[in-house]
Amino acid sequence: MDEIPPPRPEAGLPAKLPTPIERIDLSAGPLPAYRAEIAAGALVADPAQAAAAERLQSLWVALRGYEPHGGNGGSNGKGLLARLRLRRRLSDESAPGLPNGLYLVGEVGRGKSMLMDLFFASAQVARKRRIHFLAFMQESHARIFAMREEMARRGRQLDDPIPPLADIVAAEAALLCFDEFQVNDIADALILGRLFQALFDRGVVMVATSNTPPDALFAGQPGRDAFLPFIAVLKANLDVLELGHGRDFRRARLLAEGTWFVPADARARAALDAAFEELAGGAAPKPVRLSIMGRQLAVPLAAEGVARFDFPALCAAALGPGDYLALATHFQALVLDEIPLLDADSYDVARRFITLIDALYDHRVKLVASAAAEPDALYPRGEGSAAFRRTASRLEEMRSRAWLDLPHLS
Repeated sequence: MDEIPPPRPEAGLPAKLPTPIERIDLSAGPLPAYRAEIAAGALVADPAQAAAAERLQSLWVALRGYEPHGGNGGSNGKGLLARLRLRRRLSDESAPGLPNGLYLVGEVGRGKSMLMDLFFASAQVARKRRIHFLAFMQESHARIFAMREEMARRGRQLDDPIPPLADIVAAEAALLCFDEFQVNDIADALILGRLFQALFDRGVVMVATSNTPPDALFAGQPGRDAFLPFIAVLKANLDVLELGHGRDFRRARLLAEGTWFVPADARARAALDAAFEELAGGAAPKPVRLSIMGRQLAVPLAAEGVARFDFPALCAAALGPGDYLALATHFQALVLDEIPLLDADSYDVARRFITLIDALYDHRVKLVASAAAEPDALYPRGEGSAAFRRTASRLEEMRSRAWLDLPHLS
């Protein structure tokens, strides 16, 4: 694929993401690094990002050399005392603000992960960890399971797994940075309040990025009333900072380079690779699982609100409307590889594809795809081919500037 010059950067967002981050001078904290990137032309100044960088800089100053109660993550109550001592030190030094963590919330493409990565890479904290929130919760459930199994082997019962789990997590990191903070699983919701309170009591400081404000977490889900105390705990220990609306440079990129690549060859795959990397903001993609009515839907690659599938995994497999609805509500963009020509023998596959596009369309999900043909030539004949004309029309609309400017409906 020929190299395409990057589009002109939109306000506050990189024309090309600053990778590797090691090339940036981080010795003075995230704010000077952010300003240096602007001076170098890698970023364009954005007031909301500047405000977030300033708040992260305050936290960076507060946490220099931070080590709660000697670094042991025990549950002896010293974590809270360490936190209070740190607050007292900050007050004595007239430092700006208390060492609450930070919850960065905003739409995809506002630079949340980029800012958090500058903070994390520069943080002068000996024990720190950055992890996707879904991966953290999966790890926590696995640890609880392992602890119960170990106790059972000893002929004993683990009455409460939260304190020992908090001990383990706090021993690993005094600073936790969570990317894509979101709660969709009742099993996660049930343990979060007590786990986070236990971590805060042990002196753990957190920074998180999310597309969802704290008060909207787990909204509309059964059992949410029991989840509300967690939201209170979160807001008491993390300052909430919204990165306001701004033009998303990723939409500009999609307009410049396109969203539909024909044919589905090596050039198209390279284009989809590049689109996925930029849509995900350079975040490392990982496989994730969505919980749907008691079962799991495997997403091969996901990062920063973007999912990637090949066509057979989505439309040749036995998936249904609930699966596509979960994808459309959870992800703001979908990268789809190798949509084939469909024929009279492909009715089931075509029906699933129609259902998928309906879900994406209804929730304004941005679609980047490679295909064997343009939309109106994908399914020219066969059962349901007449109904496919509506799908082809929607696919054409989803390539337009007006569509790409629409916000996602989660």
